[in-house]
Amino acid sequence: QVRLVESGGGLVQAGGSLRLSCAPSGSIFSIGAMNWYRQAPGKQRELVAAITSGGRTNYADSVNGRFTISRDNAENTVYLQMNSLKPEDTAVYYCNADLTIIAAFPPRNYWGQGTQVTVSS
Repeated sequence: QVRLVESGGGLVQAGGSLRLSCAPSGSIFSIGAMNWYRQAPGKQRELVAAITSGGRTNYADSVNGRFTISRDNAENTVYLQMNSLKPEDTAVYYCNADLTIIAAFPPRNYWGQGTQVTVSS
């Protein structure tokens, strides 16, 4: 069964950078919109950044100017470059995407398992 696999999380000092990656674990037909969400302890999951299949991007106000979402359509991979990290960016980051596994079937929404990002002050 296809799933989304994230990588790149970890521990970093405030002001540092991390790059998250996410890709499907198996063969797929196509990927539509790809998104990054995050959930901090005791808080609701929130949308951090989004990118359409055409490359149009959107960011949460809290990360605009510091984070950059991008995608490599040839590799079916989405990235989140996170710069100038702050302690309040600490959260589990989740990849989310609309995947079409087989061309004859409509796309479905998939989530990754999450990757921990911890920013120390």
